[in-house]
Amino acid sequence: MTGQEGSVRGWGVLGTGIDLVENERMKETLAQWEGRFRERVFLVSEQSYCDSKAEPWRHYAGRFAVKEAVSKAFGTGVGEHIGWLDIEVARDGETGAPSVVLREKGQELAERLGVKRVLVSLSHTRSYAVAHALLVGEGHGDG
Repeated sequence: MTGQEGSVRGWGVLGTGIDLVENERMKETLAQWEGRFRERVFLVSEQSYCDSKAEPWRHYAGRFAVKEAVSKAFGTGVGEHIGWLDIEVARDGETGAPSVVLREKGQELAERLGVKRVLVSLSHTRSYAVAHALLVGEGHGDG
């Protein structure tokens, strides 16, 4: 034991969240609500990325899972404290791995809680998308 359990690069773990989304359900939701759902939940940059893919619903499912996982890591869920459009799922410029950019309410919430970084992992299968989020920073987490 090094005394660094529960920390990432010297920062404490402030929250964790996970979410699982059925790809077929996302496909049905996108068809049912046409552009309204996309505009309410996804930023233009996210829509452009997903719509450029052969099976866009799978990528929408992944981004939806990341947003849910991040909101759960904050302990608030999507609602009053952080909205869908306050969490942007992007790609890391160096590695291409999924990353998160917090906007407006998300950035304010992160600053208030001492969150310095949001780490995410995203995986897809034919049927599901799963995402995990980890908040790290200078605050006092449960760990």
